[in-house]
Amino acid sequence: MLVALGANLLIAVAKTVGGLFAGSPALLSEAAHSVADSLNEIFLLAALHRSRRPADRRHPFGYGKERFFWSLLAAVGIFVMGGCFSFFQGLEALKGGAKESHSGYVAGLAVLGVALLSEGASLVRALHQVHRQQGTTAQRLRDPALRTVLAEDSTAVLGVLLAIAGMSLHMVTGSVVWEASASLAIGALLVYVAYRLGRDARDQLIGQAADPELSERIHALLRAQPEIDSVEALLTMQLGLGSLLVAARVDLAPGLDSEEVEEVAVRIKRSVAHTVPEADQIFLDITDAPTRAAERQANGDATGPAVAREYGGT
Repeated sequence: MLVALGANLLIAVAKTVGGLFAGSPALLSEAAHSVADSLNEIFLLAALHRSRRPADRRHPFGYGKERFFWSLLAAVGIFVMGGCFSFFQGLEALKGGAKESHSGYVAGLAVLGVALLSEGASLVRALHQVHRQQGTTAQRLRDPALRTVLAEDSTAVLGVLLAIAGMSLHMVTGSVVWEASASLAIGALLVYVAYRLGRDARDQLIGQAADPELSERIHALLRAQPEIDSVEALLTMQLGLGSLLVAARVDLAPGLDSEEVEEVAVRIKRSVAHTVPEADQIFLDITDAPTRAAERQANGDATGPAVAREYGGT
């Protein structure tokens, strides 16, 4: 990420100088894109640092969701600094034309060529890092920082290609419409990426459940326990990268005394934690079937609440 930050800052300066010299709206749009990416790298570095803080009394589940918060800010940065500025450049070019300089455009295309090589190398590095992660593609992209960097690098490559195409067609045809269209296309691309990243960060901030496949694994593990008669409910929530809350309401088979129930609860939690290492917060709400039925009958309500014994997380 530090390498990406340094590269984005250098590219942003080069694009800005080239865009001002050439009077190119597409190149200036790409300059804004690189500035937004640089700011986002700073946000993500802050996320990595702050999310690693240990749990305390005010935040007993830790600071893992800091990554999601800073990723949301990065999405806002892409939208405002990249997308909106690119739209502005495109509309201004269509309204007033562009005062292009042939020599400036040649220099600008050279800058974009260097940027394409740099952004392409960064994208290859990000893809390699994703490939090295274990699990499915969805699990590999669970890290919001890695997902944001991958999205930034992908859009950077596409944005540079759009700018090159717009500037080249402007030089050949003499029509600014091509370059203005490239700026608008870059803006639309950045707005779409910002929306997707923002939506993902929002889902995780408000409490996103674990992947369905992982939830099913936990559910099957609970059902497989001989002491569990049924699994009434299973709730999961991502607390951060590699941190998962699991809350389950289970009915135990009849015939267990209170000491046995406690031993079973401890063993089940250890089994879940061993099978799903990221499940570091496990809570079991345990009832035995005869007690629940007797309580319902005493209340005269076949759907009344069960008498439960709750066992906290690991």
